[in-house]
Amino acid sequence: MKRFALPVGISFLAVVLAQSLAQLIAQQPAPNAQKKGGGFQGSPPIQPKPEELRQIEDKAGELDMIIREIKGRRVDEKLVADVEIYSKAGRFLLEFPQTFFVQEGVDQALKVMDQGLDRARLLQKGESPWVAQKGRKIHGYYSPLDGSVQPYGLTVPDSYDGSKPARLYVWLHGRDQRLSEANFISRFPTPNNSVTYRTAGVGQITLDAYGRWNNANHWAGEVDVFEAIEEVRSRYRIDPDRIILRGFSLGGAGAWHIALQYPDRFAAADIGAGTYPRRWQMPGFPPYQQATLRIWENILEWSLNAFNIPIAAHDGDNDTGVSGLPPVPGEKSRGQLESSLRVRAQLEKEGFPSEGEPNFLRAKGSPSIFLISENTGHSVSPKVREQVDEFLKTWGDRGRVSPDHIRFLTYTTRYNRCYWVSADGLEKHYERSEVDAERDKDRKEYRITTKNLSHLTLRETERASVIGIDGRNLRVKAGPEVRLEKSGGTWRVARKQTGLRKTHGLQGPIDDAFLDPFLLVRPTGTPWNEAANQQALRILARFDRVYARWYRAHPRIKDDKDVTEADFKKYNVALFGDPGSNRWIARMNGKLPVGWSKETVRVGRESFPSAEHLPVLVYPNPLKPSRYIVLNSGLTIEEREYQSDYSMPRLGDFAVLKIKEGVDAPEVAVAGLFDEHWRLPAEKK
Repeated sequence: MKRFALPVGISFLAVVLAQSLAQLIAQQPAPNAQKKGGGFQGSPPIQPKPEELRQIEDKAGELDMIIREIKGRRVDEKLVADVEIYSKAGRFLLEFPQTFFVQEGVDQALKVMDQGLDRARLLQKGESPWVAQKGRKIHGYYSPLDGSVQPYGLTVPDSYDGSKPARLYVWLHGRDQRLSEANFISRFPTPNNSVTYRTAGVGQITLDAYGRWNNANHWAGEVDVFEAIEEVRSRYRIDPDRIILRGFSLGGAGAWHIALQYPDRFAAADIGAGTYPRRWQMPGFPPYQQATLRIWENILEWSLNAFNIPIAAHDGDNDTGVSGLPPVPGEKSRGQLESSLRVRAQLEKEGFPSEGEPNFLRAKGSPSIFLISENTGHSVSPKVREQVDEFLKTWGDRGRVSPDHIRFLTYTTRYNRCYWVSADGLEKHYERSEVDAERDKDRKEYRITTKNLSHLTLRETERASVIGIDGRNLRVKAGPEVRLEKSGGTWRVARKQTGLRKTHGLQGPIDDAFLDPFLLVRPTGTPWNEAANQQALRILARFDRVYARWYRAHPRIKDDKDVTEADFKKYNVALFGDPGSNRWIARMNGKLPVGWSKETVRVGRESFPSAEHLPVLVYPNPLKPSRYIVLNSGLTIEEREYQSDYSMPRLGDFAVLKIKEGVDAPEVAVAGLFDEHWRLPAEKK
């Protein structure tokens, strides 16, 4: 498939030209700094010498040749991925040479390419000794999200023999702007002895997630965590009920996000520090943008979900890092310790009072604890490390157990599941939605109260007979699951669904389409309006470039003439162009809630000249309603936010952009959110 960015067979001349670009980038206040208290202090990246770049390219070329030969022999894909991560590490450094921050990075890159060649030559001979190796090692996997190869680190204890399932500890790394693939691979064999990383051995395997560089495990970084877990489970015998999430600093921010929005996936979580922004509390955003901030911008409002997952939250009392929050009037900021302090305070408001010693408090009625390392900065003291280790062992010994009482909240059906309860429909997205569900020990009778829910699914209901929900008793037929819906304000057993409604993985906003496997489609036909088509191509090129640089993968791209209906079954598909230039947009035209002719783009009562405007949207695909269709958009977040603790969608479910020559992130003419049935909001009709 063709791409807008440099192809795999990148020439040396292209590399030298890229250096000129790197020099310009180096003059900007770029995210090229080392970590310092959660922030950055910057210095320009170094410029590799032409001969150094030539060496990397030569080694990558040799490695690619061996990989092609190995693939031709249909060698196990997992083993090929273990080799191809080395080639990818070199290729991406060549494509983005501004990521050589220090001379050590060049040396690491050359070393990594030699390691990859050693592996490749072994695999040519049918040997893969690293597979059985114990200790610290690097593996790779092919991401279903975008088809890229991604690295991860694994630490396998000497005691592991596969005779019984092992625990898995999942580590989310802190901020490190130098952490390219080459840097990650080069460093990993050396044990990380920092106290924040180190934990007591209980026979666990440890997964170090790369997480697509530095993004607090948002978007592709979020997906990476779960893809890597599944990859490890496919190679090793892992106990699915004894997987523990861990992270500190930037990794702590990621762990807060993942633990509170996936509260049934882990036996426990160890969360150190972790910034979180406060923009969701601030005025000035348009309503369609303000609403979506409740998904990615506020760990506080998700705090109730700590009822369902044991969390050990901690940081040092002298942390001076950026907290993302202003200090309480009259008090000093406590850096990233603010995260756990404020989550604990929110749990108190939710009805879980704190009890215990000031530096070791339990949220009574929940399994979570909150610790403070005394006389400690952005780190963890040996005493607290020992306490957290004991906590993780206790909950790891117990393992995940499906509870008889669930208290769960969400603001979107994207994050909708907690053990045997799923919120499958909201009365209004981006507003607090709750379920408080209890069942008796025999699992026959259920008592449930809800808020802002329209559809609910209960599982593990093989013996269910009576469900009391919001004051109404329903007699139900026992089975693996029971689906309920609210009609006219009253709950009943759900009937067959007719018509569109927002549900899990089909609720927007536009950016949500890029949390599942996706495909971008380039136009090849004659456009209705050349300016609109060129604007679409600039948006496509920008997404390919920015996603590759910061999320470490070129997305799948096909020409429209090469796309088949099978692609629509397999992927969320983003179409670029207009109904003249893209044959698939032509097929969709008239089936989407935005009208489009050669003269006019129409959104409800509002009309815009097609020669000057471009529609973008996300919508259930008319050819495959269980998948998204997207028009003229990738992720809508700003480029600077790809490498931060947050990444805020700029648009809602739909927008019309003003075409401007040479601009790849155009001004918005109108934007908004569809209602719960994928219709234009009342004010737009």
